[in-house]
Amino acid sequence: MALTTLSEPPAEPPPPDGAGITPLMAQYLAMRRAHPDCLLFYRMGDFYELFFEDAVAAAAALDITLTRRGKHEGKDIAMCGVPVHAADAYLAKLIRKGFKVAICEQVEDPAAARRRGAKAVDARAHNYLAAVAEAGGGLGLAWLDLSTGEFLLQPTAAAELPAALARLDPRELLVPDRLLQAPALFELWRDWKAVLSPLPSARFDSEAGRRRLEALHQVKALDGFGGFSRAELAAAGALVDYVQVTQQGKLPLLASPRRLGAGAVMEIDAATRRNLELARSLAGERAGSLLATIDRTVTGAGARLLADRLAAPVTDPAEIAARHDMVAFCIAEERLREAARQALRRCPDIERALARLALGRGGPRDLAAIRDGLAAAAELAELLAGSGLAPPPEGLEAARRALCHHQPLIERLGRALAAELPLAKGDGGFIAPGYHAELDELRLLRDDSRRLILGLEAGYRTTSGIASLKIRHNNVLGYYVETTPVHGDRLLKGELAETFIHRQTLAGAVRFTTVELGGLERRLAGAADKALAVELALFDDLVGEVTQRGEPVAAAAAALALIDLAAALAELAVEQRWCRPTVTTGTDFAIVAGRHPVVEAALASSQEGRFVA
Repeated sequence: MALTTLSEPPAEPPPPDGAGITPLMAQYLAMRRAHPDCLLFYRMGDFYELFFEDAVAAAAALDITLTRRGKHEGKDIAMCGVPVHAADAYLAKLIRKGFKVAICEQVEDPAAARRRGAKAVDARAHNYLAAVAEAGGGLGLAWLDLSTGEFLLQPTAAAELPAALARLDPRELLVPDRLLQAPALFELWRDWKAVLSPLPSARFDSEAGRRRLEALHQVKALDGFGGFSRAELAAAGALVDYVQVTQQGKLPLLASPRRLGAGAVMEIDAATRRNLELARSLAGERAGSLLATIDRTVTGAGARLLADRLAAPVTDPAEIAARHDMVAFCIAEERLREAARQALRRCPDIERALARLALGRGGPRDLAAIRDGLAAAAELAELLAGSGLAPPPEGLEAARRALCHHQPLIERLGRALAAELPLAKGDGGFIAPGYHAELDELRLLRDDSRRLILGLEAGYRTTSGIASLKIRHNNVLGYYVETTPVHGDRLLKGELAETFIHRQTLAGAVRFTTVELGGLERRLAGAADKALAVELALFDDLVGEVTQRGEPVAAAAAALALIDLAAALAELAVEQRWCRPTVTTGTDFAIVAGRHPVVEAALASSQEGRFVA
């Protein structure tokens, strides 16, 4: 996770040399004390500024200029900043380097602090927040991805924990302070020091964790989700509590907690994982890894699923066979595979759009992503239903069922959303004409202002006999009537003075207002404000319907990822002429004319010869 959005409006810049503490600096220091383990990105106009030790650390990590601005307690205030429009790249870089970041937004409405969405994550990789807990004589591990809602628990032991963490590669790891003192884990914590977030041990209470999970999923007992140990419940409860605190009370649409049983996946220790270069090369890059070599997925969700499966190979031969059946089907159904991949290329990332909407960070384009993604899902469901050779294997048939029955939501979002959508809901203009009668009327009044003003101006020219009279507008006076000083006296005398109320005299102009103009201005301003208010209410209503259907929408997103992965592996197998292995429960291991995907790809790329089996 490692990214928290706050909502406090800065007041003014830091003090000049020798001045007392300003409200801004007092507020900054208070926010900093509340988040001592984070770098605080403090919004000031078009920049996020960092001060004191945060500025020193960030300037070094980001290779940006460190300056100073004013003094505090007689010492220079170190300062650095990044432009708001480019902040995502800087945030991603800091998070990759293990920093935690809190953002203090300059806003009036706290909800607007989340308008931009959370973009500092890789679309093709998970961004796990994990927690380790100890209870009942054992260890428990829990992890979730805020951007997709994935939520898993696993029993573990001190000897197994390093391999499990290497598999997850969490961006942040919550640990009870008591467990940090365990001698058997000293070396492990040293390896993960950059992402550790120690918390009071009281936050890892297993009974409190059970109650949190029951409340989260609105159940009276967790038996339907599986049998969880006390340590697993403690870790999962601490995760949910931490997310609620850091996300200002908001929770994503978390999937039902799923238990990864002991031995369900092959645990690979960190050193072996690193030397195998599964997801990253020894240089730390994705390029040159096995994942990069075999990835033919066309969606972010499919890429994340491939990375998960490569990181955690399953050990059950029946599960392996079921996965191979799906790949074999996609190899045999060439036309279906090609059509499915074409449809998937047009499919937005439903998982992450749904998570942003649930957290209150989403915008109109996230609603459009849900609409377009579900439309692609319906197209894929028809393709699978109409495939020619044989019925799809159970895995793909279950995926097909999850893609159906979303038409009412697709149609409503289709009617509601405009063709061109702004990034932020506060910009307005995202509801389609004809969807809401009141909004259409308010927009007509708002957009008809030019015609109304010109009509009023023509009337005043006739009344006053001044052909050069104009109605103008500025941010100080609003709308006003303007004429030259030569004609200004005419409006100050007689019956015209009863209509035209003097506002301002300048060297080259005299300005007036009228009761009628003031009333029109209020109506126009009110129409614009009311139109936006109606749009925002409609946005919340649409988000409410999407989140209410969150579980089937998330199931459709998972199905799209599964289909993408099966088709991508089939494409790879055809392209590279790979054959299906026979997997048994025994220990026999036989390879004939084996090939190394990474080495073979490297030789082909460098044109240094062919791979010899």
